[in-house]
Amino acid sequence: MGAVTKKELKQYFHSPVAYVCLGVILALFGFFYTQVFLSGSSANISYVYGNMFIWCMLIIPILTMRTFSEERRTKTDQALLTAPVSTMGIVMGKFVGAFFIFFLAMTLSLIPAVVLTFSGSPNWAMIFGEYIGALLYGAAMTAIGIFISSLTENPIIAAIGSLGIAVLLMVIDSVASAVNNTAFSAVVSWISFSSRYKQFTSGIFDISAVVFFVSVTAALLFLTARRLESRRWN
Repeated sequence: MGAVTKKELKQYFHSPVAYVCLGVILALFGFFYTQVFLSGSSANISYVYGNMFIWCMLIIPILTMRTFSEERRTKTDQALLTAPVSTMGIVMGKFVGAFFIFFLAMTLSLIPAVVLTFSGSPNWAMIFGEYIGALLYGAAMTAIGIFISSLTENPIIAAIGSLGIAVLLMVIDSVASAVNNTAFSAVVSWISFSSRYKQFTSGIFDISAVVFFVSVTAALLFLTARRLESRRWN
């Protein structure tokens, strides 16, 4: 797993992908934090994460689109599958590599909030809630993106598929509220990422939401490992 993670991080930082994703996320965080500074009220910090949440989830497909599809396209997956590493180790290495970039961006985004403490009193319970919630949501989205990447050898298709799911998860609650069907609403409520994420935005550490996101992440990584296992034997 460690060797795969190092290989992934080298690929990210030896290409523009990591720098572009980090640059875009941090530039947007800087822009929205500037609006908070200009407003003169740290209470508006929720505006930052409310706007950045969508952008962060839409950037994750760019991080995950090449994880397995590029390996298949360039035929380097054969060497990977025959290496003395378990399929779960390969998947976890890919996951940690992609998720680290997102984790780094979200952690660096806390710097303006720290600076803001010198001129105001930001609500750190809400900030850390947004931070933890975004990491959990991002981990689940990263696992989804990696799974989709394992299904195709075209990185663009993998990115579009992951992006489509990201958008669907963001709007599905609105669709459910517009459809007057109790059964459908109940199903949407159970699978909704947004409703669980909103618990963290209020500064509430919801154990059930943590379990949900961790379970989704683990399930998708398991399915990806099974997908690789089937290709290894074929």
